Amino acid sequence: MTSSRNDWESQPHARARGRAGEDRACAFLAARGYRVLERNVSTPAGEIDVVAEDGDTLCFVEVKARADSAHGSAVAFVGPAKQRRLARCCALYLATRGVRDRPIRFDVLGLERENGAWRCELVRGAFEATESFQV
Repeated sequence: MTSSRNDWESQPHARARGRAGEDRACAFLAARGYRVLERNVSTPAGEIDVVAEDGDTLCFVEVKARADSAHGSAVAFVGPAKQRRLARCCALYLATRGVRDRPIRFDVLGLERENGAWRCELVRGAFEATESFQV
């Protein structure tokens, strides 16, 4: 999916570019039936970019926005260390909100700029938590 908006390049700071990318990511997810519940959820273990529902499944979505794919796809930058950190964030999120017995999934949404437009790549179930984090 692409967007003709030039919002990302016009942002002077990385934080503003990240916010513009996440805005695009949430619109992309909503267009695919996700219901975005929260953005930029802060936990002692780190931040969760997007928490959304896809049907009955609670999805923790890592958003990676990149200027281009010259150094590999955006989704390739969610390696094992980042996956472990996201799993810890998820465990804390579930515990602090009292969420139990609900299917969860880790998705990665890569956004890359291509000819001034977004190219989006969604990987549903991008990884599994490697450690148990029952709450």
